[in-house]
Amino acid sequence: MPFRTIIEPFRIHSVEPLRLTTEEERRAALRDAGFNLFALHSDDVLIDLLTDSGTGAMSRDQWAGIQRGDESYAGSPSWFRFRESVHALFPFRHVIPTHQGRAAEKILFTVIGGAGKVIPNNTHFDTTRANVEATGAEALDLVIAEGLDPANLHPFKGNMDVDRLGELLRTRAADVPVVFVTITNNSGGGQPVSLDNLRAVRSLCDAHHIPLFLDACRFAENAWFIKEREAGQHDRAVPDIVREIASLADGMTMSAKKDGLANIGGWLAMHDDGLAEQCRNLLILTEGFPTYGGLAGRDLEAIAQGLREVVDHDYLRYRIRSTGYLGDALLRAGVPVVQPIGGHAVYIDARSLLPHVPPLQYPGQSLAIALYESGGIRACEIGTVMFGLQPDGTERAAPLDLVRLAIPRRTYTQSHIDYVIEVCTDVATRARDLAGYRIVDAPRALRHFSARFAPAS
Repeated sequence: MPFRTIIEPFRIHSVEPLRLTTEEERRAALRDAGFNLFALHSDDVLIDLLTDSGTGAMSRDQWAGIQRGDESYAGSPSWFRFRESVHALFPFRHVIPTHQGRAAEKILFTVIGGAGKVIPNNTHFDTTRANVEATGAEALDLVIAEGLDPANLHPFKGNMDVDRLGELLRTRAADVPVVFVTITNNSGGGQPVSLDNLRAVRSLCDAHHIPLFLDACRFAENAWFIKEREAGQHDRAVPDIVREIASLADGMTMSAKKDGLANIGGWLAMHDDGLAEQCRNLLILTEGFPTYGGLAGRDLEAIAQGLREVVDHDYLRYRIRSTGYLGDALLRAGVPVVQPIGGHAVYIDARSLLPHVPPLQYPGQSLAIALYESGGIRACEIGTVMFGLQPDGTERAAPLDLVRLAIPRRTYTQSHIDYVIEVCTDVATRARDLAGYRIVDAPRALRHFSARFAPAS
C-alpha cells in the first residue's frame, strides 16, 4: 500500500471491558501482592504487558475451529489437522503435542540432561534454564557480544557466538547432548537469529555429531526479520524461510501460546526415532496420549488454524511495525530501550534509566512497579530477579536489567499503545526518584513468579 500508516489487518468482532483504577487503589494492590506484579489480580490491571504468551486474541476462524474440535481420546481428527499444520512448516518426523512449551522442555531435558551435562543456547529463557538445571545439567548462554549491549544496532543480536560454541564443542563435546538456539532471543530483547548464523551452528554440530534443536516460540517473527534484514532474503515468502530454518535443525520445542496464536498448547518435535520413543513414554506418564498430549481437541484445532495465520505477510508486517511504533516513540522521548526493537516486545534498559539503583536492589523490578503504580500497566522484569540466583544459591547481577513490555497479539489498539507511551515517558522523567527493592521471601527455582518484595530502605 502507498500509505505510511500500517493498519491492523483485522476488525474487532467482540470486546471485553477494562476497569479503570486510581493510583491509591493500585498502591494498595501492590502492597497486597508483595510488590510482585505476577501476584496482582488481573482485573486490577489496565494494560497487561506482562507476557505475550497465551494472551492474544484468537481469530474468527480459530473460534470456528474450536467448535469443530473432536475430543476422542486417541486418533482424533483434530490431532491429524494439528499435525498437518505443524508439518507444513516444520516437517520433523515425530511431532509430540504438549499442554505448553515448558512441558516439552521438561520431557526433553529429563531424557537428555543430567549431572555433568552442559546445554548451550544463545540465551536460555526462564523455564528453559530451570528445566535444564532441574536435571543437574548446566545451562550455558553463548549469545554474541553485541547481544549484551542494549544500544548496539546489530541486526541479528540474537545470534549464537560460534567461536565460543566451537571452543566448547572442541573441549567438551562428550558432555553436550544438544545445542539449542532460541528464535527470537527473548531474554536478550526479542532479537532475531540470522540464517547465516544458524548455518554456522549447524556446521559445528555436524562436525561434532551433536543435534541442533530450536526453541521456536517466535519463529514467524524471526522469519520476518530475516526477510527484512538479511541479504538475499527480501523477496522470499515467510513460510519458505520458516521451512529453511526447520531444515537446519534436528528438532524443536514450541510454545503455541506465542506464534501459534493460541491460548494454550505446544509441542516437541524431532527426527530421531529412539529419542522420540523415550519422549513419548514420558509424555504418556505426564501429559496424555500421544495424539492429544494434555490438550483438548478444540485446542489442537485453534493451533492448527493459528499456524496458518501467523505466517501471513500482512499480519507480520502489522505485528512487527506496531511493536516498533512503541519502541520508536520511547526512543524519541529519551527512554533507553534495547535496539533494534524486537518483534514481540519493547525492552526498557532499567539499569541505564536507574543507574542509582544497584543490580542487587533490582532496578527492573523498581521500574515495573512504578509503571503499574503510575498508569496500571503491568510489565515484566527480565534481569537480576529472574536470572540473578545461581544454582548454588548465591546471587549475582544478571548481564542486563530490563523491563519487558510484551505486546499480546491482536489485542490492543494504537490508542492503548499511545497511553503506554505517555505513562512510560512520565515515569522516566521521575526515574531518579525511584528506589530499589529487596526480596523478603522467595523459592529457589523461578523465584520471580512468587517472590515477595519490600522497599530496600
